[in-house]
Amino acid sequence: MRRLLVFSGSNLKSHISYLKKRMSLIEKLDWSAEIINISGKQKVAQEIAAKVKDGDVIGIGSGSTSYLALVAIAERIKTEGLNVKGITTSIEISMFCAKLGVPVTSLYEHQPDWLFDGADEVDPNNSLIKGRGGAMFKEKMLMSSSPVNYIIVDESKQVEKLCTNFPIPVEVFPQALLLAEKGLLELGATEIKIRPAKGKDGPVITENNNLILDCHFNEVPLTLEKDIKSITGVIESGLFIGYRPQIIMAAN
Repeated sequence: MRRLLVFSGSNLKSHISYLKKRMSLIEKLDWSAEIINISGKQKVAQEIAAKVKDGDVIGIGSGSTSYLALVAIAERIKTEGLNVKGITTSIEISMFCAKLGVPVTSLYEHQPDWLFDGADEVDPNNSLIKGRGGAMFKEKMLMSSSPVNYIIVDESKQVEKLCTNFPIPVEVFPQALLLAEKGLLELGATEIKIRPAKGKDGPVITENNNLILDCHFNEVPLTLEKDIKSITGVIESGLFIGYRPQIIMAAN
């Protein structure tokens, strides 16, 4: 049985004031970290925004470059009255969509027409390492659902071999931690670390309530993504092999 809440007098004013304060958390939201190479990323953000057409459903990635592109897209929506929807890869980007006035939808309702995102590393075959922000599970779902994927990187992200500068992140169900560790070592991992959190004690907890293992491999064979996924307890990895993204360079 549902209860009907009735407010009157000062209680109503207090409730309205509370709602305004809660909304103001979104209104005050700002990017939490310094944006490196901001001029180059802003130029690419305008390039991404120029691709938007009325009626598009866009997959919106995570990270600072995606945030800047989202700001540029929001400006076009506002000034041109475009009917555009976004499917986001993280709670953080969903909150920025709310702040910027970009309507959001989900994979339950729509499939993306195209997607934009960043990457931590890209090799000559356009294979990627992603997931430094911990959102690789939904990033991979969206990329797999999208017919066109634009990946924005600068020169620092280009490598001859994956796992040169960044480990491969692996999202793991917490109780499968040791089982996953055993499987990853058998696949040739040379170092495995539980990703520690910043701003709180203990490890990073993903939006799916799982742990992230950062794994170094000396060699990354073409089968490694599927091999990692086959380990019981592994939810997803930050390896993206064979997705054929279109790479867009942000000049330094």
